[in-house]
Amino acid sequence: MTEQTINVERLEQVIALFGSFDQNIKLIEQTVGVKVLNRDTELKIMGDAENVYRGVKVVEGLLSVLARGEMVSEQNVRYILGLVEDGAEDKLQELGKDAVCVTAKGKPVKAKTLGQKKYLDAIAHNTITVGVGPAGTGKTYLAVAKAVTAFRQKEVSRIILTRPAVEAGEKLGFLPGDLQNKVDPYLRPLYDALFDMLGSETYHKFVERGLIEVAPLAYMRGRTLDDSFIILDEAQNTTREQMKMFLTRMGFGSKVVITGDVTQIDLPRDKVSGLKEAVRVLRGVEDIAVCELTARDVVRHVLVQRIVKAYEDYEARAARRRER
Repeated sequence: MTEQTINVERLEQVIALFGSFDQNIKLIEQTVGVKVLNRDTELKIMGDAENVYRGVKVVEGLLSVLARGEMVSEQNVRYILGLVEDGAEDKLQELGKDAVCVTAKGKPVKAKTLGQKKYLDAIAHNTITVGVGPAGTGKTYLAVAKAVTAFRQKEVSRIILTRPAVEAGEKLGFLPGDLQNKVDPYLRPLYDALFDMLGSETYHKFVERGLIEVAPLAYMRGRTLDDSFIILDEAQNTTREQMKMFLTRMGFGSKVVITGDVTQIDLPRDKVSGLKEAVRVLRGVEDIAVCELTARDVVRHVLVQRIVKAYEDYEARAARRRER
């Protein structure tokens, strides 16, 4: 039996670390195979030497999250447990150093996983970035945060957000209202992200001035977009023709981010996803980055992570059966 002590600066950090009904510490104990006891600001971790080493690394990682002023959630705990299992706990220091953007409510937007950090770095250092990954990995939200930051710093003169208006079950013509009313539901996630970053009043002011544009992909045809930060969301629902059209809209001084989830394609079966083809075609092209986020980068409810993983496992088994 090995024992190691960690001294915490403040009692509030210990309370936050343990979580509601000690759920965070219980998760660590069950996963790592250690016992964690506390006396005021002193933590004792007991168990086999190897398990204690891993337990200490997990607790230190969570304390670094608290030191950055962030809350510790079950998602944080599971993510850091995964990093320690992979021997990558030292990379945790790379996270949360710099805020990408500050929301209208004063909340800093930061990378929460190493995958998100690579994605943000790719956007910063490349003219075109393709972000592919499952729901909940922050692809769109972080891209919008980058766009708002570039706009505030006058690196670009406008923000253009677009996505294909592909229906998942309902036809556009059946919905009430004029064309804008019909396409607005498809653009709602983009509106929500912008409202969060800018606030509703500032957003509407910029839209009236033409500094922010949120429109269906079809509206991009025939245009050249200079000095703009352009985001194509839900790109898995573009056809190969639409993707090529979009990529050739980019003008001088612009930056492009393309996001999508290739496991949620709503195109007819006879249509090739423009995103899937673009990933194959553009990989390795200079000044273009392809970032692939995984289930580990999901920052929504932990159940979302499990759902994504369950679908990935199911599809892998189905692929093996087809090969046989």
